Amino acid sequence: MSSPIKDVIVLHGGELSSDVAKQLISKLKPVLGAEYIHRISMAKSKAFKAALLEDENIAIPTTLAVFIAQTIENESPPEDAGACIRFFKRKTHPDTLLADGPQFAVLGLGDSNLLLDRQHTAAKDCNQVAQVLDARLEALGGTRFCDRGEADERSELTEVEPWIDALVAKLKG
Repeated sequence: MSSPIKDVIVLHGGELSSDVAKQLISKLKPVLGAEYIHRISMAKSKAFKAALLEDENIAIPTTLAVFIAQTIENESPPEDAGACIRFFKRKTHPDTLLADGPQFAVLGLGDSNLLLDRQHTAAKDCNQVAQVLDARLEALGGTRFCDRGEADERSELTEVEPWIDALVAKLKG
């Protein structure tokens, strides 16, 4: 059973995920208060590592880390998200890395048009970065707060708002 959430860290990488992070934060503020919401770019590796693994006040089960993970061409994250994604994909991490740390939620952003337009892509899905990250966070001992969300630019990201609303509803209890 998961602990009640007191703090939320929103991690984003890339322009689109930054916009979605703002949307999420605007819905979280009335529930938690601005002082309990922390926005961190995935490009700032020292900041996200400190928050998720080292800070004794934040790296605890009453914190929720929300990863807004965008997939661009060929199953890759945007440049801004690369450091964070690579950090969690390291095979040298113990399978208990996140066991006593924050709970997590992952929202994937992709564009299936890229799959249709490109003959050379090996990608099978437009949200592979989110899928791999979600599975890896669980494999590292993390506790999933809610089901992974997946949104597609081809459908104008209509999946984002319902996922955010479900996350906020779960936070409210």
